[in-house]
Amino acid sequence: MQPTIDEVQNDYYLKGKWGQNIFKNSNPIILELGCGKGEYTTGLAQKYPSINFIGIDRKGARMWRGAKTAIEEKLDNVGFLRTRLEFLDHCFAENEVSEIWITFPDPHLKLKKVNRRLTSPFFLDMYKEIMQPDGIIHLKTDNESLYKFTLYTIEENKHELLFETDDLYGSGTEMEVAEIRTFYESMFLAEGVKIKYVKFKLQIA
Repeated sequence: MQPTIDEVQNDYYLKGKWGQNIFKNSNPIILELGCGKGEYTTGLAQKYPSINFIGIDRKGARMWRGAKTAIEEKLDNVGFLRTRLEFLDHCFAENEVSEIWITFPDPHLKLKKVNRRLTSPFFLDMYKEIMQPDGIIHLKTDNESLYKFTLYTIEENKHELLFETDDLYGSGTEMEVAEIRTFYESMFLAEGVKIKYVKFKLQIA
């Protein structure tokens, strides 16, 4: 799907209707933000056929590989949406999303770009608008600064930290989150870079 700027500046016609119009069921919907080539989106969809997954990115060329895999594997629980993430609340309705995955996003290290970090208060407040009260957010990153910033943001805003590690593959913890690797994740691991992982719930008033 590729809504126009006018559509997302108002409300996209699928807002609140993804299950009904696209997936034809009422199964939970999980988003992957900045999905790139869609490895995580399609990998999760293969593993959990009773859950719907939507990969979101602003560059269609990145998502082509994931969409092709979904078609080849006949994955009817996968969708892809090309849009800017700051319009996310115009594309999804209140309580429509059960989980969000943020996999190796741009850390936006310059202070003036702090609100563009996908775990900044700006984006977390937006996620509150579309997520279910018990919804979970996952972050995987190679960047130490983004990892620490996320932990600080969770604590300062009284969100519920469920799990965190600064070395996912070296922690000795067997976790499902380590079973699927993105292109960049595999590249970082080959270079000896430690992968950080954070799992948390939003404090929704």
